[in-house]
Amino acid sequence: MMSTPIELLDVAAAEDRLMRYLAVEGVTGHEAAIAAAIIDDLKSLGVPESAIRFDTANERIALPTETGNLIVTLPGTISGDRIAFSTHLDTVPLCAGAKPIRKGDRITTDGSTALGGDNRTGCAVLVTLVETLLKHHFPHPPLTLLFTVREESGLHGARELDPADLGGAVICFNFDGKLACDLIIGAVAQENWQAEIIGKAAHAGVAPEKGISATLVGAIALTEVQRGGWFGKINKPDGHGTSNVGIFGGKPGQPAGDATNVVTDYVKIVGEARSPEAKFAASITTAYRNAFTTAQQEVTDVDGGTAEVKFSNKPSYPSFKLPEDSPAVMRSKRAVESLGLTPKTHFSNGGLDANWLVNHDLPTVTFGAGQYEIHTVKEYVDLPEYVQGCRLAVALATLEN
Repeated sequence: MMSTPIELLDVAAAEDRLMRYLAVEGVTGHEAAIAAAIIDDLKSLGVPESAIRFDTANERIALPTETGNLIVTLPGTISGDRIAFSTHLDTVPLCAGAKPIRKGDRITTDGSTALGGDNRTGCAVLVTLVETLLKHHFPHPPLTLLFTVREESGLHGARELDPADLGGAVICFNFDGKLACDLIIGAVAQENWQAEIIGKAAHAGVAPEKGISATLVGAIALTEVQRGGWFGKINKPDGHGTSNVGIFGGKPGQPAGDATNVVTDYVKIVGEARSPEAKFAASITTAYRNAFTTAQQEVTDVDGGTAEVKFSNKPSYPSFKLPEDSPAVMRSKRAVESLGLTPKTHFSNGGLDANWLVNHDLPTVTFGAGQYEIHTVKEYVDLPEYVQGCRLAVALATLEN
């Protein structure tokens, strides 16, 4: 009886590859080293140099970024539409200096850093997919591998991607999560906002009435937001979502205020709004804007002067939701079932590269490959689940239409 592609996956090689990748530092914006390691592995597996390249997304990203997205194009051995597989190269800054330690079926760190399973697991899954296909000559349609940059700092690589660089791929499978059987087929939109409050300093003991407290303006504004039901989990007749205030500070590197005896003259507050509907995320932001306007009028000096409030906002990423019966979702379900697992579809309250890939007209389903406790010093990779992710990638590439 002929072995199936997933049965011939080299588990030991896949696990060794992950351990090596976890030891390569590559926090967001500094992806060159992990990209080089992946390229070396791909070449050693027989992928020609001509099939491997970087795009110019980094030239369009406002933040310093070492490389563009890494893109690999493989010809098909059978006819069919081109399929893309994606993941991101970068890790969060907490992973700097990580030293992976294997303990049985888990990979952990010494507890002083995060691990970087988000998303070294995805990187290893995609290279293991190539290894399995080329080593055993399994039939597959044309494939494109996409390794994005700066996912962790704002999905920038996926946002600045030129879809034409993917060679006409019609669906995409993104590896960035915990369980292989969990299919993320939708995610919220996010808006970011900030408010700069310019008050007026005065001696808080001698003549506080001559000052305009930027701190008080900010406090009243956030109280207005809370009272209006626009903070935290939000449920309104016209939509639902979440919001948060992440930063309440002063000038760069400074606190809000200089001393207890000085009326605070400057505060900067930064926050976000999320919703399954981009329009409602904008409505949440508008509620914040209106609250700051109300607070501005409420806090005055002895002459009736008010603070200056500079409120700005911009969309961070769009929402999406793939139909349950769309080709990408149906193929995903079939692949998960081929592993003897039960597929479960989910809608995420966090942003993914898939938000922008779908916006680029590339239907994308996201799967997991063993990431646990990400972005914390307790992070670990579950190796059996990582191997399931590798098997799933092979199944997705080799399923018959």
